[in-house]
Amino acid sequence: MQRRVVVTGLGVVSPIGIGVSEFWKAALEGRSGITALRPLADFPLDAYRCQVAGQVRDFHPTDFLDAAIAERVDRYAQFAMVASTEALRDAAVAMEREDPHRVGVIVGAGMGGMIMGEREITRLYLSQRPERVHPNFIPTITLNSASGLLAIQHGAKGPNLTISTACSSGAHAIGQALSTIRAGKAEVMLAVGADASLTPLVFAGFCTLRALSTKFNKTPGLASRPFDRLRDGFVMGEGAGALILESLSHAKKRRARIYAEVAGYGATSESFHVVIPRSDGADMATTMALALDDARLSPAHVDYINAHATSTLIGDTAEVRGIRRLLKGRADRVVVNATKSLIGHTLGAAGAIGAVASVLALESGQFHPTINYEHPDPECALPGISSKVQERRAKVALLNAFGFGSNNAALVFRRWP
Repeated sequence: MQRRVVVTGLGVVSPIGIGVSEFWKAALEGRSGITALRPLADFPLDAYRCQVAGQVRDFHPTDFLDAAIAERVDRYAQFAMVASTEALRDAAVAMEREDPHRVGVIVGAGMGGMIMGEREITRLYLSQRPERVHPNFIPTITLNSASGLLAIQHGAKGPNLTISTACSSGAHAIGQALSTIRAGKAEVMLAVGADASLTPLVFAGFCTLRALSTKFNKTPGLASRPFDRLRDGFVMGEGAGALILESLSHAKKRRARIYAEVAGYGATSESFHVVIPRSDGADMATTMALALDDARLSPAHVDYINAHATSTLIGDTAEVRGIRRLLKGRADRVVVNATKSLIGHTLGAAGAIGAVASVLALESGQFHPTINYEHPDPECALPGISSKVQERRAKVALLNAFGFGSNNAALVFRRWP
């Protein structure tokens, strides 16, 4: 019989709050975390087409981490460390009582240590002093830096992996953590998604890709508007989400609080285009169907979807087409919301933060609003999308995460008990 896996701890660092309680309160209030972009390392922003972002404000690493450690790690890894510490504390996992080889870490990251990377390469070219490159440059910018740091920080000696599938990284990290526990290779897995890529080069790259919103530079809070007819691109964000996954038997043995069950995981590649999804949503529908099949559920069981919904013209429309293709008539009866309307697109962290929102929604019966949904686009309208909090006793949630490179992931969560 397949091992059941549950969520016992949550942690968040986000543009609308540091910590789960602050994040969830702001989410239910429909508070936007999108603001005017701060100067990027004293780099002038006048020439940037987009000048808004979902920035984590009032984040002081030394409030959470030892000063010597905080100085040596990139911002994305700081976020991961803070969110994971909260999640472990929330789950009441006492590492001294655990077999460390049965506790693992999987981190999803889209870009990795870009802040230090850009800073050091700029200094090198300006100074032409290779001996002055930061001694921690290599271990800090590698994509697996956060997963290694988390394992060291918490003494986890089980599987230690990094998933990098762009915007679906965080969701894949949770899915792979689920698979690891099911396979009997761990009892407890720390699954994290983290990114902090608001840097001059990365931001410029997304601007020249013409993927970002540009029409709301003077009204930042209105810029991220999934499913709305006036949407004109996504808004970059930063942050981290962390979930503690455990085998059900292990969680029961230590009498842990259980938020929800992680019931299914689906992963596909559209094999279509590096950036643009297929407009018919067919492969998105397949991904969701695979996740439901893995959970031994059918489309008729779905009550709620936390949509990928980046606020791009093509992406939102394709996702709704995929939802309708999968759910058919039931698509008009499910709750659908977009966490990115509140915090922007946090890249590798998006799936993990969306998972936190999904689990909290199932537990509380409250579904945060999709803000700025003022002019429903007929091409991607669903009755379950609302600019207000919705309340319903939902049993099954789907989380979607679709990434550059044609990478698709879907997760199924089931309310507990």
